[in-house]
Amino acid sequence: MDIDSVLDRQVWNMLHGRLAHLAQGTDGAKRIDPRYGPFAASRDRGEEAQAALAALFDGPDDRLWLVEPEAAPCPPGAQIMRTAELVQMVADGEPPEDDVIDPAVVALGEADAAEMAEIALATEPGPWGTLAHRYGQFYGIRMEGRLAAMAGERMLPAPGLAEVSGVCTWPEYRGQGLARRLIRRVMAGQRARGDVPYLHSYAHNAGAIELYQSLGFRPRRTMWVTVLARA
Repeated sequence: MDIDSVLDRQVWNMLHGRLAHLAQGTDGAKRIDPRYGPFAASRDRGEEAQAALAALFDGPDDRLWLVEPEAAPCPPGAQIMRTAELVQMVADGEPPEDDVIDPAVVALGEADAAEMAEIALATEPGPWGTLAHRYGQFYGIRMEGRLAAMAGERMLPAPGLAEVSGVCTWPEYRGQGLARRLIRRVMAGQRARGDVPYLHSYAHNAGAIELYQSLGFRPRRTMWVTVLARA
């Protein structure tokens, strides 16, 4: 597997591979089921594919998020709401020998969906849909009965690759190392099934990037997120 070519077009690849059952659209452009989130990709930047991309909006308030090596162009009938620079990072080195299971980290499921949505929408680690908790396995740490922090996985662009995502902590519980413990658990599960973990950080978030590097992630390349709305 050529990791670089897969991760350069991760959304397009996931919608034609491991998450193809959640894809909507045509040969020119596809998006994930809106209940899972707003990610979309076009086949290329040609006129036909861009028209197909603009046809994917699910109502006037819908948004499409494109994650590509360069900021995406604006297709006819759409408008660019914002762009942001990302750092894409991959943990393809040797896992730590002391990667033990943390007993305070618990698996989350359907019964936790409302709490997961609440923390994700409040802290905005990335876009969150009503079924985003079903992307893959999420884990949480509870403090005084409350879901204080969580992390999980999202994009599966090819066999052998899985994205760490949804990393978030309520402000009052930050500074206690909860994110580190949760990310380690997500990574351990991914590696156990043969996947190499990868993730994204906003390029300006130096603290997050430093944390990810301490967990074995290396910067792979700059990516850009482009958020589109219907014009």
